[in-house]
Amino acid sequence: MNILYVCHRFPFPPKRGGKIRPFNMIRHLTAAGHEVTVCSLVRAEDEGVEGQGIAPHCKAFHMARVHNPVQALRMVAHLPLTTPSSMGFFYSAELAAKIKHLLATQKFDLIFVHCSSVAQYVEHVQDIPKILDFGDMDSQKWLEYADAKPFPLSLGYRLEGYKMLAAEKRLARRFDLCTATTRAEWQTLNDYGTGAATDWFPNGVDADYFSPDGTDYDPDTISFIGRMDYYPNQECMSRFCAETWPLIKARRPQMKLTIVGADPSPAMRKLGEIDGVTVTGSVPHVQPYVRKSALMVAPLAIARGTQNKILEAMAMGVPVVTSSIAAGGVDAESETHLLVADTPQQCAEAVLRIVENPAERERLSSAGRARMLSHHAWPRSMERLDKIIAQVLTSASTSSKKQAVKS
Repeated sequence: MNILYVCHRFPFPPKRGGKIRPFNMIRHLTAAGHEVTVCSLVRAEDEGVEGQGIAPHCKAFHMARVHNPVQALRMVAHLPLTTPSSMGFFYSAELAAKIKHLLATQKFDLIFVHCSSVAQYVEHVQDIPKILDFGDMDSQKWLEYADAKPFPLSLGYRLEGYKMLAAEKRLARRFDLCTATTRAEWQTLNDYGTGAATDWFPNGVDADYFSPDGTDYDPDTISFIGRMDYYPNQECMSRFCAETWPLIKARRPQMKLTIVGADPSPAMRKLGEIDGVTVTGSVPHVQPYVRKSALMVAPLAIARGTQNKILEAMAMGVPVVTSSIAAGGVDAESETHLLVADTPQQCAEAVLRIVENPAERERLSSAGRARMLSHHAWPRSMERLDKIIAQVLTSASTSSKKQAVKS
């Protein structure tokens, strides 16, 4: 089968959430014998150079270079329009031309799109079966931002949220089937009432790459992992350091918090001035920092879909203390596989419960990794994807036969 795969971030190397899911799909489809042509954007020269590494995992790939200042202007230009600014940010005339040329010169059996912001490139195509993997429902993320940001930013995010909501509903009707990352996101998609066919398949984790390595952990160190130029992570750590960290330090003054993630803002770097807190910035690999930790915290107040950081920590056998909203994207049970806490007091108590009780840490460590192996392994997720694709192709074939009979 010849597949055109369009995604919003170039999916190699798979080092962040927006790249991990599409890369694993592309790799799986290629390994299954399909010919996959990847089309996406790159925003820096080094991203384009690194992206060349996808070659063994697909038939062909096409990059379109964009520049953030230009894309930001596209976003501003969309403000008075009904089209979401997000679609302006992910639009490239070069990529549109490449995709148009590919569709005109090759026969594709399936078009697969990851992320609604790039569905615009193929939404008009009618003679090829199409799947749109929303992943997360972006409109709901922008509306959550609107509740968290001060005026007038809140107004801008709310406008973008409503515009994206209308776009998501329109796009759902223009694709043969739409998917999401979690049951909760799938339910949100179904609640739109578009009548579109929908399904979901989970994110996985590479449990060999993210695995325990037998090294000792520091019972007085906890960690947080995530890009620190991403607002939900920034808000999460600012709040944690202001409200929860003092409660932990009051009982265990020797405690240390390591915040690991690329591109920390000045405000995030300033957190490193707090007693016991270290902000690393970019690191070659996050595994050593997580494995050294007694646990990882992920007390996010804004979270859509699956937090890969939680999957990765659990796969490494490191217990996780997280919020209800972030835990909702993980197929795991509170108290059995991870701990859920929503207030500063609850979070502090959960952290101290683990660091002060080695047996409890060992229990959560073993149960968490076992859950990742059984419920969040990529092969399991890709089995669901294969069934979804088969369903779409069968439906398209049946529809074509009916059309042929009518004509």
